[in-house]
Amino acid sequence: MAPSRPGKAQNQVFFGTFIHSKTLGELEYLHNAAVCVDASGKIVAIQPNCNQQKAVETLYARLGWTLDSVAVTVARDAQQFFFPGFIDTHVHAPQYPNVGIFGKSTLLDWLNTYTFPMEASLSSLPKARRVYTRCIRRTLSHGTTTAVYYATIDVDATNLLADLCYAMGQRAFIGRVCMDHLGPDYYIDESPGQALAATRATIDHIRGIDSAFELITPILTPRFAPACSGETMRRLSDLHKQTQLPMQTHISENVNEIALVQELFPDSRSYAEVYDAHGLLTDKMILAHAIHLTEAEADLIAERKAKIAHCPCSNSALTSGIARVRWLLGKGIQVGLGTDMSGGYSPSILEAARQAKLVSNHLTAPGGQLADLPEEERERAKLSVEEVLYLATRGGAQVVGLADKIGGFEVGMQWDAQLVDLGTVPDDVAEDDQAMLGNVDVFGWEKWDERIAKWVFNGDDRNTKKVWVQGRLVHG
Repeated sequence: MAPSRPGKAQNQVFFGTFIHSKTLGELEYLHNAAVCVDASGKIVAIQPNCNQQKAVETLYARLGWTLDSVAVTVARDAQQFFFPGFIDTHVHAPQYPNVGIFGKSTLLDWLNTYTFPMEASLSSLPKARRVYTRCIRRTLSHGTTTAVYYATIDVDATNLLADLCYAMGQRAFIGRVCMDHLGPDYYIDESPGQALAATRATIDHIRGIDSAFELITPILTPRFAPACSGETMRRLSDLHKQTQLPMQTHISENVNEIALVQELFPDSRSYAEVYDAHGLLTDKMILAHAIHLTEAEADLIAERKAKIAHCPCSNSALTSGIARVRWLLGKGIQVGLGTDMSGGYSPSILEAARQAKLVSNHLTAPGGQLADLPEEERERAKLSVEEVLYLATRGGAQVVGLADKIGGFEVGMQWDAQLVDLGTVPDDVAEDDQAMLGNVDVFGWEKWDERIAKWVFNGDDRNTKKVWVQGRLVHG
């Protein structure tokens, strides 16, 4: 039985302040504006300097709407604003119970100690339902409207993740994981043929619940080169050519992993060339991490127009290293952000954004990888608040191939958005005031760019009051 979806939607108008990325380094602030969203969830009009009375007199008539057919949401002045939904370009849903659990491991030990046992255990569908429901609900509460999920090798559990995302309203890419090499005996594909058959089964299931892949899209998922035989990678490449479905995998996350790739694929000069030789390095491939790429590898990725999911929380938590995002962007590579739970410790893309900012600073600090560069180049390597918010929205939209649909507020785009409330410290604060309205204190004298900086560095899910995907309220 297909998962249920809510009944007929209606036209909506949103009033208040709207903030979104205009370019990589520039946020646009639309104050006292109105955004009209039709029943399909598409933005059909944006009107600056527009209150509710003006909307009734002008916008509604132009759109052919009547007052009783429109739902209205108003953001409170100077306290609330609308922001595009976050896009998590790399997240492992079955690892959610392990968030914050690393032990003393680095990547390869961590996989065997924590990750593979947890993923294998989700072949129990009641357990999978419990984990996946909480993972989706938690990421939605943090403003994540689109998530690129790795599931497990189990087809039924992977299909359940797709069903839950569809029913709960999160836009999602669902990947049944392929791994027929170097996995534990209890958690491995039997053969390339079995891996491909299982992948096709998940594609068929998703097509059955969302035939146009409007909300839920299958994504081909070779786990990473050491876990896949050459034959499996070649067959996935063939399937990609037949279906034009997106793909995802990992690359250059850990130095020991890179050495293992060199050992397993001695005929390839680099990690990136392994994927390229097997037909996987295309413009629809999302490569997670990309920390230790060589110049030649980055040039090859740029040439093939593959995308990068930057996962700063995970990269730090597993002591993997620091990805050089400015360097990647300078080569024309499109970059988004990923939580990479549970290598990453947080379900929040806002946390990923702040860590992306901070680790870019570490590159240029004394002793850092770029510390010996001239001052101008060191400063340029750092990412700004505006830039990490771009990566969290429009950058992620580029990575998932939906730049024309999500990531910003423009006519024709989907209303994937969040209402953010920063709260205001009252003029007269009682000494025994214990009201907990969130971790961001705004006093009222801050300029808007300063409020946004406070949100990036201090905000969390307490500030995320409502979340919409394709016009549907999915949180709040």
